[in-house]
Amino acid sequence: MSGKLWGVGLGPGDPELVTVKAARIIGAADVIAFHSAKHGRSISRAIAAPYMRAGQLEEHLVYPVTTETTDHPGGYQGAIDEFYESAAARLAEHLDAGRSVALLAAGDPFFYSSFQHMHRRLADRFESEIIPGVTSVSAASAALGTPLVEGEQVLSVLPGTMPVEELTERLRTTDAAAIMKLGRMYPGVRQALSDSGRLDDAYYVERASSARQRVLRAAEVDEAGVPYFAITIVPGPKPETRIALTGAASTAAATERNDTAVTSHATASVAAQGSSIGEVVVVGLGPGAADWVTPEVTRALAEATDIVGYTTYMNRVPERAGQRRHSSDNKVESERAAMALDLAKNGHKVVVVSGGDPGVFAMAAAVVEESADPQWRDVPVRVLPGVTAANAVASRMGAPLGHDFAMLSLSDRLKPWEVVAGRISAVAAADMAFAVYNPASSQRKWQVGAMRDLVLEHRKPETPVVIGRDVGGPTETVRVTTLAELNPDEVDMRTLLIIGASTTRLFDAPDGPRVYTSRRYGD
Repeated sequence: MSGKLWGVGLGPGDPELVTVKAARIIGAADVIAFHSAKHGRSISRAIAAPYMRAGQLEEHLVYPVTTETTDHPGGYQGAIDEFYESAAARLAEHLDAGRSVALLAAGDPFFYSSFQHMHRRLADRFESEIIPGVTSVSAASAALGTPLVEGEQVLSVLPGTMPVEELTERLRTTDAAAIMKLGRMYPGVRQALSDSGRLDDAYYVERASSARQRVLRAAEVDEAGVPYFAITIVPGPKPETRIALTGAASTAAATERNDTAVTSHATASVAAQGSSIGEVVVVGLGPGAADWVTPEVTRALAEATDIVGYTTYMNRVPERAGQRRHSSDNKVESERAAMALDLAKNGHKVVVVSGGDPGVFAMAAAVVEESADPQWRDVPVRVLPGVTAANAVASRMGAPLGHDFAMLSLSDRLKPWEVVAGRISAVAAADMAFAVYNPASSQRKWQVGAMRDLVLEHRKPETPVVIGRDVGGPTETVRVTTLAELNPDEVDMRTLLIIGASTTRLFDAPDGPRVYTSRRYGD
């Protein structure tokens, strides 16, 4: 009869934190298995030693590599995979012989533990049972004497081996965090903490619950001496300072921050206004070029305590110490607006960012509409204009919008296509040039062709059409085609179209094609 494999969680380091069941199994098992690096010192065995009995068989599983290089033909991963296969075979011999095996795991066996690799290779062949253990996250929180999360706060457990950019983004969008696997990765972890604005609230706990436990502020740690078994803790905001979100804004609660620096900043802003109410400022960042952001918008961004917006636009706003950033998807305009208004109602100076001009198919309408709700009636709302994509694209080709013109969106997400089609026909019949926003997406191409066919009922096939993509951005392209030759496959969501009128003219200039719509008729 085969033996049983036990995954024994030992807790973070203090032998007194070993559970009663773990201690019993350690003492009863035929074989005690444990891992260590090449130096041979096993933290797990040291924790379990008080509960082991004399004469037990021991399987010492020594990693061939940890952080050093290897000449294994499969590289680091090849060496590790081979080690796990070999270690599993050694344990399988005991299990096949009917011996029970207690494989020790610091912390919890299923929480960033080497036990998982053995379980994956053995559990389908032998009876196994997991004994959970106290994790280092809990031990570190206890060492701080500070609650890690409370109420509905969200805790993210993150490996320090993540790329700095990804770690930064995850730190921005969680209430509390525990960062594991530090060691030589700590410089990148500290950079992510700094870039996300969380460094001042972060703590470093080394060898939690052991006799060598150390607790420091994360900013004060000597990067050269950080062991692998250290953890960084960012506690969630305290309830008495946490912003309470209500209504639609509650969906964004997980992105909230409330550290001392931000609280002070918000308080100072409110005091300067002489009121407990902040304000919401909706700004346009222009279509892409940094030079097209107005000084007025730049000042508003510098004075804000909180920045709210769609992730793509948020990435264009420089980070500032003490500011909190609340990113969200581009399809939750109303929820984003409600969150901004609620933050302002609680005393914060909030900037909502839009690309282009906020009043042109952007966030100004959502914020102003939401502000009509009686619960926000005391919240001031301002809108600061920006360069809109239509003007940016037009400027690259001269003056195709030099006379009466219209702006239309081809998106039928918020209005039926019948309404869109009726407006296209009306504008085409009125003989106005018009700019087309949101012409297509990866799943929506047919509207461009349908629009072209509707306009051809009123315009000549040779009518100039300007196609501008990513204007002001790093991949900008602008060219001119004709209405008849407009190809929907060349149009995507980052494209803006300008459809000419009967008075729109195209000619060749020394620096390339130039387009204008005359302000005179009859020429």
